[in-house]
Amino acid sequence: MAALGEDFALCELPGAPAPDILLGVERGREPGHFLLTDSGRTVTVYKVSDQKPLGCWSVRQGQNITCPAVCNFQTGEYVVVHDEKVLRIWKNEDVNLDKAFKATLSANVYRIHSLPNTEPVVLFKGGAVRRLDALLAKPQRRIEAVISDEEVIKWTELLMDAQQQVLIFVTEKHGDYFAYVQTFPPHNLKKYTLLPGDEKSIPLSFTACVQNRNVSLLCLGSSGCVYKVLIPLTKKAPKETETLLWTLLLKSVMPCGSRKGGSLVVLDGNNIAVLGTSAKVAKECLSIWDLKFQTVKTSKELPLGTNGQLWCHGHRLFILHGKFLTVNPFRCEMSSLASVLGKLKSVQAPDPQALSTFVNWRTFQGEGPEFQDSDQSNSPKEETKRVLRTRKNNVTRCKPKPLTAEQLLSDIKGASKKHIEEQLSKFLSNKWTPDFQISIGHLAVGIVSRCKVEPTFYPQKSLVQLVRTQALSYSLCPDLMVVAIGKTDVHLLHLCLQQFPDIPEPVICACLKTFLSISDDCLEGINITTESVSEHPCIESKEKIERQTGIIQNGFDPSSLEEESSDHQLIQTSDSKIEALLTCPITTKRATLLNAILQSAYSETFLLPHLKDLTAQHVILFLQYLHFLYVKCSENVSMTLPGPCPPTLNQIMDWMCLLLDAHFAVIVMLPEAKELLRNLYKFVKDQVWIYSELNKIEGSWKEIQKLSQETNLGFYCIEVHELF
Repeated sequence: MAALGEDFALCELPGAPAPDILLGVERGREPGHFLLTDSGRTVTVYKVSDQKPLGCWSVRQGQNITCPAVCNFQTGEYVVVHDEKVLRIWKNEDVNLDKAFKATLSANVYRIHSLPNTEPVVLFKGGAVRRLDALLAKPQRRIEAVISDEEVIKWTELLMDAQQQVLIFVTEKHGDYFAYVQTFPPHNLKKYTLLPGDEKSIPLSFTACVQNRNVSLLCLGSSGCVYKVLIPLTKKAPKETETLLWTLLLKSVMPCGSRKGGSLVVLDGNNIAVLGTSAKVAKECLSIWDLKFQTVKTSKELPLGTNGQLWCHGHRLFILHGKFLTVNPFRCEMSSLASVLGKLKSVQAPDPQALSTFVNWRTFQGEGPEFQDSDQSNSPKEETKRVLRTRKNNVTRCKPKPLTAEQLLSDIKGASKKHIEEQLSKFLSNKWTPDFQISIGHLAVGIVSRCKVEPTFYPQKSLVQLVRTQALSYSLCPDLMVVAIGKTDVHLLHLCLQQFPDIPEPVICACLKTFLSISDDCLEGINITTESVSEHPCIESKEKIERQTGIIQNGFDPSSLEEESSDHQLIQTSDSKIEALLTCPITTKRATLLNAILQSAYSETFLLPHLKDLTAQHVILFLQYLHFLYVKCSENVSMTLPGPCPPTLNQIMDWMCLLLDAHFAVIVMLPEAKELLRNLYKFVKDQVWIYSELNKIEGSWKEIQKLSQETNLGFYCIEVHELF
């Protein structure tokens, strides 16, 4: 069994789906991180779960990256080659790629390979292979040519066989193809001549895997077939060039004569993924094929087109669909005859109105499995067929045809809001189709487009329905949140912030400004779920506060507020100060909206300039709420607020620092901010003190551990350590 999950857009690539717009997609330093290298000047690190870039680096204008960037998993650094010979190595903390480590090599590089727990390997265009560390020791060392003149490398891959690295690359010269297999350690290079299985077929794509000490090399040809050749991994000394013949593995995975848009990758020992035009429907699609039974397990059409590039990492497939690089999760299970024939038991809820039936396997070779009534299993076969066909026809006549996305899109152009809501409810009640996410995106774009043309038209309930399907993202309908901000629809904005993982920083700041600007009277009539906020207003009893004044938790001591400030000025009384700190400065609904802002994904570099557009009053109000949340977190040892999805202490501190950085000069000059800054200073001082004490304890324990290692305590010993 194999299945393709719901795909999602990772990023938009201008100019896609042009051929070779991406040089490669490689695994990053952390799980779920991936390196995207375009065919121009940029390398970007993406985190799939957030669908947003974590870092981006570019070479100078006039320079071009010539091979995909990879991660050196042993050092955590990134490696890339530009202008074919210039090697760059940088860390995640580096900002300017031009100032990173640079080494100019003596030969042109074709590709750098890197796998976890191994050292990166560099393949030169002349066929020579070098380890990265040995190459960096002497960058100008002469690199010999392994392949002959006019021989060009077409494809390469680095595999692992136990603890041995296996580098395989395929070359072409005047229509003839050759395979080179380099193993190390020990270094052993063998060359093979590949004879075509079909003289008219031109190789479009290659992939390989290691099985039972053999390299299984697969090729997708222009004939629409997949060919296979086995290359043994032997430790014998290299001999003369051996000849290997392609054998036919799969037929008709693509139309015959196709010369573009075809790629394949190995998923596991029994399954491969093929990207290209389907031989049955003549449309571009992504399919998974079973090599054991030579059948297609699952397929997904790509109506927006693709450029034929396909990458596989873990259980994710990366393809270009239209202008977007999409991530397609998949799963593969062990194949069985029942699953191939479609007779594997399906785990589905039974229909209460369906007949009690069973499958007659003995009739399978005839017209297919016949379904018989369990109460009339002894009746003649023809009579049962006739009864069931009659019932099926009756059900077909009674059941209305489901509403399609095209019909609903035509209604959106001129129908009323109420009619659109009713039709949309019918559409969403139907079963989800493979292109459900694309249909939802088209519907959202259709509604938003009409909202922009007709200012009086705004079907808020329909937009909420679309967002709650969890099939939308910001990239599918960028104008949705812009229209909602213009209509001050805080309910819809709150839902978008909770479910969209790819909201740009300017839109986040626009939502924040809207949440701070809207009046409390307007918020009162809006339906907002306040699950992330509890105990509002948070005013604890005076007796409880007095009982807690002698306790210091996480560096927070309410009694410290009664001390004199650094400028020796007396402030308010202790009772009024504590009550002010423990009282939420905003309403519950506004706090819920601001919590959604705190939990949104952002990049500090892109967010900071847009925060400067906030007014001073809005900044003070937001800082007061952040200060209140900080106090609530500091009271609790667990460092979390109550509620199912509250903001964390790190999120609170990050936003507090961002606001102070963006408006420091203004806040310092405002009289109403003086008390707030003094309180923030007190809390920072307490935190510095508690971390200083923890560092002392850590140092003491390290010294004790050193003493314990030096002293032989025998078989049994009891020690008592006192820390002062």
